[in-house]
Amino acid sequence: MGVKAAEESQGLSAHGAKRLPSVEVDSYNLEIRDEDGFIGDKASRGAFHEMIDKWREPLRKLGADPIGDTSSEQIGKKQLDKLLAEGDPEAAGIIHSAVEEFAQTLFFVIKRFLKTSAWRGTEAIVVGGGFRGSRVGELAVGRTEVLLKAAEYDIELELIRHHPDEAGLVGTAHLMPSWMLEGFDGMLAVDIGGTNIRAGIVELRLKKARDLSKAEVFASDLWRHGDEKTKRDEAVERLVEMLSDHIAIAKKKGFKLAPVVGIGCPGLIREDGSIETGAQNLPGNWESSRFNLPSCIREQLPMIDGHETHVVMHNDAVVQGLSELPVMQKYEHWGALTIGTGLGNVRFTNRRKATD
Repeated sequence: MGVKAAEESQGLSAHGAKRLPSVEVDSYNLEIRDEDGFIGDKASRGAFHEMIDKWREPLRKLGADPIGDTSSEQIGKKQLDKLLAEGDPEAAGIIHSAVEEFAQTLFFVIKRFLKTSAWRGTEAIVVGGGFRGSRVGELAVGRTEVLLKAAEYDIELELIRHHPDEAGLVGTAHLMPSWMLEGFDGMLAVDIGGTNIRAGIVELRLKKARDLSKAEVFASDLWRHGDEKTKRDEAVERLVEMLSDHIAIAKKKGFKLAPVVGIGCPGLIREDGSIETGAQNLPGNWESSRFNLPSCIREQLPMIDGHETHVVMHNDAVVQGLSELPVMQKYEHWGALTIGTGLGNVRFTNRRKATD
């Protein structure tokens, strides 16, 4: 039996796998179009900023924009929260209006997803992504849930518990079969986004909870590639450097790393680790048939603590959703939406109950 066959017989997940150790991935990266394009684009972080701009425009024409000269795209999450909670009443009104419009849009998008065969019977949806990491984002999600319940949809809408910066790392542990993590303190994880790449170490804490419910980020580093004119190969080189730095951190701390790297990445992931579609926001051409990120990482990091490196990559929304797996055992069918540069989406069916 060859190495690949041996790994598969023991349950090592392929890249972008439909069947993972604890869930079936019923659908992910679902792209639904209407006359305006992909409906998911209507519920992205950029769409929210466009809504703010729309509500500012009438006041701007009167020379009375309470937010001033700052462009809507440059208003950060902390500033949005401050404007809503403490700002001029008109400024707060603009943010509140955008929150309401965004909630109505997200409500519409969710209804469209629920009409598809892949999402039919969904009992709960968890919402993550960078937008979730603000009070404004939380209010938009809360208002969406009110709209769903008012329309008599029997579905729960919840926020991903982990901080958006950490959920995309923690979820990678659920890509791996349990035997690969036994006896180790942690594993390397990567979360690739449209503007950021984060790499770090997930502390597994299996002695405290076998279902990974106590897993947390031990250390991490963020690189904002969106602020730089970066080429694809330069991005890979920078990512490998980040991983190497974390291997050194683990060694210094006496932290035993599993010989695995879990990656969440935008797009539709082929079984061989190449990206079919959906990676247009990443630096350079990541959808080339000649580019394979997992292979690049294995070539440049062939060993971790004396063991051969294994890399498993899946869609970033899948990975963020998986971070909630331990608390979603009460449902059979559930989904996740990640609101960021775009709207990531995934629908799961639990395969078995996680055990403590």
